[in-house]
Amino acid sequence: MRYMGLDIGDKTVGVAVSDPLFISANGITTIERVGIRKDTGKILDLVKEYEVSLIVAGLPLMLDGSDSPQTEKVREFVRMLENKLRSSGLAGVGIVFQDERFTTKIAESVLIEANMRREKRKEIIDRQAAVIILQSYLDSHRN
Repeated sequence: MRYMGLDIGDKTVGVAVSDPLFISANGITTIERVGIRKDTGKILDLVKEYEVSLIVAGLPLMLDGSDSPQTEKVREFVRMLENKLRSSGLAGVGIVFQDERFTTKIAESVLIEANMRREKRKEIIDRQAAVIILQSYLDSHRN
């Protein structure tokens, strides 16, 4: 079993998974958004492939902790994903939210420090943000 991290945006969804011991997060893909039903279907396929038991979805809050305009879009996406999980017999897969303030900035800083070119950064920034979301969750829930 593994955990999955999601950075849900309007154009893409960054996806990361944990190792089986829930110690580290690794980016696996960036899904280009085409429609909420197809997008959640692709995530469902990854949940099955990686035997995911928990999904950690980044929640884009304002600096003061209140909801942002993007927050409701993410909540809607997660509701659709929950419905798909239930209808696919995967109701046991939980979904939790993780504050994602600053994750994209942190991800970009990490990629710049690695001397990654701007074009390449654009390709993987959302996947790296998903890694940061999931790793933050793993670090805060260590026994």
